[in-house]
Amino acid sequence: MHSSAVFLIEFGCLILGLGLLGRLAGRFRFSPIPLYLLAGLAFGKGGLLPLGASEDFVAIGAEIGVILLLLMLGLEYTAADLVSNLRTHYAAGLVDAVLNALPGAVLALLLGWGPVAAVVLAGVTWVSSSGVIAKVLGDLGRLGNRETPAILSILVLEDLSMAVYLPIVTALLAGVGLAAGAVTLAIALGVATVVLVLAVRYGRHVSRFVSSDDPEKLLLVVLGVTLVVAGLAQQLQVSAAVGAFLVGIALSGEVAEGATSLLAPLRDLFAAVFFVFFGLHTDPASIPPVLLPALALAAVTTATKIATGYWAARRAGIGSKGRWRAGGTLVARGEFSIVIAGLAVTAGIEPSLGPLATAYVLILVLLGPLTARWTEPVATRLTGRVRRRKAAAPGETAPVAPGAHESIEGQDPVGRA
Repeated sequence: MHSSAVFLIEFGCLILGLGLLGRLAGRFRFSPIPLYLLAGLAFGKGGLLPLGASEDFVAIGAEIGVILLLLMLGLEYTAADLVSNLRTHYAAGLVDAVLNALPGAVLALLLGWGPVAAVVLAGVTWVSSSGVIAKVLGDLGRLGNRETPAILSILVLEDLSMAVYLPIVTALLAGVGLAAGAVTLAIALGVATVVLVLAVRYGRHVSRFVSSDDPEKLLLVVLGVTLVVAGLAQQLQVSAAVGAFLVGIALSGEVAEGATSLLAPLRDLFAAVFFVFFGLHTDPASIPPVLLPALALAAVTTATKIATGYWAARRAGIGSKGRWRAGGTLVARGEFSIVIAGLAVTAGIEPSLGPLATAYVLILVLLGPLTARWTEPVATRLTGRVRRRKAAAPGETAPVAPGAHESIEGQDPVGRA
């Protein structure tokens, strides 16, 4: 009875604290993810007030949080959208993967962590935060900008790539052999392909089967199906997150809209618990030793993400200012990076990987909104200075009229340059 009371008090204080942190983040208009991670550090081993009785429940809540995050992500896309993006923007996705996964893999190898940790850290540095970026685009009023489709196409391809990447990481962390790993990957690819084909051809029938006019029944059916599929996927070593993502893709139309509105509060609650859980398993004393590598990695991958966005926007015919805006917007890392690092922490492959990932995400989830806002003005000013210096040099032609280069490269809409 006493332990039950302690559990209720601990967990109640944790949820109340998360609510207050979320309100604080909303007031200052930035992502609450860093605050949730810091809360986990404060309540974990070596923190200010370690949790005891409620830690097991927090672990279960964290697993549900990952599943709901991926389900909601899948609900945002239709299978047709994914197929269209894959055909049209695959080149941008390949550039994004090479430029941003490589620094993480190289750092892990330089630190002597081995190939498995290299694959994990490559994923941590590769994937941008869809949630943070969507919020930033809305806050800055850029949802209608010409460069926004290029940004969203990269995010969609990253999310779709996780359906292949996560089973690979799961198999590597489980220590299965090459043959078993190949079977796991083949199963994941086969399931993803089947789900996409069914969603494209029979999505209406699937949605009609799940649909209900009663919100309570719709919530129970969608949540039940998602948890069952996620459990089966995990049993097959495919990753529960991938199973949840595929369920979201299979649902469309009014069912997807209704499920999104019903599940959003649950997603936010359990996602917050997930970030706290990750922080609980990170000793605050382990962060200072990896802070310098985390800062270096953040600096390198900030530059590579800006280059990725610039290249993708240029390929789409966007003007130079839009290119810089696209690059700066993609910098933020967040939920997916922590999901990937969390798999490694649970498997216990490298003690320093969790602290490094925590510090890395904390840096970039705070830096991301700043680069989204200031990359374009700073780049425009610097390139303007270079242009003026060249124009002032003897024998150079007269300076180009302001705005002339935009008309050549692809003029941005009025008011959005």
